[in-house]
Amino acid sequence: MTPSKAPGFPSIEDSTVFKGSPADADLSHVWHPFTQTREWRDQEPLMLVEGCGARLRDAKGRWFLDGNSSIWTNIHGHRHPRLDAALKAQIDRVAHTSFLGFSNPLAAQVCAELSALWPAGTLSRAFLSDNGSTAIEVALKMAAQFWMLSGKPERSRFVAFQGAYHGDTMGASALGGIPLFHERFANWQFPVERVSDFEALQNLCVDGIAAVVIEPLVQGANQVFVWPKGLLARVRSWCDANGVFLIADEVLTGFGRTGTLFACEQEGVVPDFVALAKGLTGGYLPLAATLTRESIFDAFTGGADRTLYYGHSYCGNPLGCALALENLAIFREENVLSQLNTLLIPAFHSALERHLAPLPEVHEIRKCGMIAGIEVRQPGGRPFEAGLRMGSRICLAARDFGLLTRPIRDTIVLMPPFCASKTDLEEMAGAVGEAIRLCAAKGDSVTQ
Repeated sequence: MTPSKAPGFPSIEDSTVFKGSPADADLSHVWHPFTQTREWRDQEPLMLVEGCGARLRDAKGRWFLDGNSSIWTNIHGHRHPRLDAALKAQIDRVAHTSFLGFSNPLAAQVCAELSALWPAGTLSRAFLSDNGSTAIEVALKMAAQFWMLSGKPERSRFVAFQGAYHGDTMGASALGGIPLFHERFANWQFPVERVSDFEALQNLCVDGIAAVVIEPLVQGANQVFVWPKGLLARVRSWCDANGVFLIADEVLTGFGRTGTLFACEQEGVVPDFVALAKGLTGGYLPLAATLTRESIFDAFTGGADRTLYYGHSYCGNPLGCALALENLAIFREENVLSQLNTLLIPAFHSALERHLAPLPEVHEIRKCGMIAGIEVRQPGGRPFEAGLRMGSRICLAARDFGLLTRPIRDTIVLMPPFCASKTDLEEMAGAVGEAIRLCAAKGDSVTQ
């Protein structure tokens, strides 16, 4: 017997397919992330339908350079033949199986291979989830519960840095230090000790601190703020001296973005937890990993009260794991890191300096490997009025010069995929430069 339904609810059999254009459907029904709805409705949605290498095509047939690697995720380019083949091969076997009380060979291999990328005997355990926020959430819960299980429940304080961004779920966003993203939800977040630099960390009372959380080398969402050299190593030493865990957020910096596979390598640091996501599958599908030490894992062994009650429906997803394994194989077999450091990073930095540094509106170019932030201000150094949203204007204008990217306030972020050619990099920097000139030439910009 079919259950009765309340009046007004259509049946799936009688429902109709939306007959308008995709743009109409978007404007009528979609809520986009990090997007002001009024501005979105004032422009025709850019519908992306195809990708190839470092470029994306929209529904009108226009090709654009993918200047931010599809929000910092894409590593080797769109439609990479090896990643495509890995995904197609796995879909012919199974798309998804539960990881709660079950396993699958691809997930097991991913965890083993990720652990093998760190010094022997360090990060030997990996917890798979689905995005950067959840990778951080599980690190927080593991750290907090470890101290409870170790008879030190008072160790419940977390330390994070000003300008930090660790995700948007409530736990991860509690760590965030960017008022624009995090301040309005402060009443619903757990308290966090926030420090601006290493000196402030040293001055903290250590009692009750569970862990320090940091984005190694560079804070991406903080307008690409680059840490002073050696800071990460000093934070690691402070944590060791005070018996405090170190959580490294390598969601952005992992998988070659800074020139090494992991940013932590550049200062010889092994954290107690590391969060990975974004580039883990080459930018194809959501998959994340939280790596930690065997001694932390061992504390959870025992009765049901020692279980980590945390997980997601798509933990260990076979499709994502197949892509992650192929992504790692590409790094191993195609000399990706060597090419980055000998060819791509120098070419990228050279293009930025040549096309953008001479412009009077370019206040500073902050860069770390294949990550760059171009901060624009009025000639003379005075910031543009916030209401002008100059960063957004420049990124919109850059579309007319064949480039897609997004700003963080008035900092234009460029983060090309690793398949970009020298010509692509020149075009990206050139497009930003042309967009800056165009916006600066308008009477409602620099004159205000």
